Amino acid sequence: MDKEIRHLNNYIGYLREIKKFSANTLKAYAIDIRQFCVYFSEQRLPVSKNNIRDFIAHLYLKSKNKATVARKIYAVKSYYGYLVKTGIQTHNPFDGIGTPKLDKKIPQILTESEMQQFLDALPAETFLQLRNKALFEFMYATGLRISELTGLQADDVHFAERLVRVMGKGKKERIVPFHEQAAAVMTQYIAQRRAEFSGQGDRVFVNYRGGPLSQRSVERILKQVYQDLTHSSKHVHPHLLRHSFATHLLQRGANLRIIQELLGHANLATTEKYTTLNFSDLLNTYKKFHPRKQP
Repeated sequence: MDKEIRHLNNYIGYLREIKKFSANTLKAYAIDIRQFCVYFSEQRLPVSKNNIRDFIAHLYLKSKNKATVARKIYAVKSYYGYLVKTGIQTHNPFDGIGTPKLDKKIPQILTESEMQQFLDALPAETFLQLRNKALFEFMYATGLRISELTGLQADDVHFAERLVRVMGKGKKERIVPFHEQAAAVMTQYIAQRRAEFSGQGDRVFVNYRGGPLSQRSVERILKQVYQDLTHSSKHVHPHLLRHSFATHLLQRGANLRIIQELLGHANLATTEKYTTLNFSDLLNTYKKFHPRKQP
């Protein structure tokens, strides 16, 4: 068991340092692999294909969620791939074992009309109201992930060029444009933020004490503010605004390749073999198709 723990720790270190996986992904992988190891240890079974299939059946008994089971299988399969690569194992027992086919879900979104009405209705009389308006306007303007948004530093936002530098998943940097309306409310917010909390760090979005705004707080605030303004029972969350950003651009004719670049999807490396992207194309497409861009 000590060897297994050492191998697992080395693998997690590899994912952290080389693959640049996020803390949440590392935690999930570690839990999934430990679950696999404990199962085979308690059952006193060799890791064979038949026993792996029994383990997968066991996972289905514990969780009916195909996505959860698929993630667990992928985590352990990748772990064994690492063990083979480093010479610890001679073969991967998961070779030939597939993952469950997931049902394709269409992302839920707000319509353009719902999005426009929500953003236009946001008040900006107090500091926190102005922060919320800037937060949600900027979220829809850029399509940033909630982790990227809450992690923004003041020097990441370039108002003269209307560009934001984003450190995305896997520590991959990208540049995303934003439109005039977002720039206007962000400029107003940052000026007031500096007046209210000078010398309290460089995070763009802060809480009522001037500390960094947490992801959980953004989720809670968005849900509450949306319900208060629209009286809607729709489940609104930060990723829904990101889905809406991408869908609205696509509906207006934006190139899917450009949208993928704006979103910072990890699978772009595969696409780049076949497609070259000029940054001016990205900027022009954004200016042409974003619904909140003024003529």
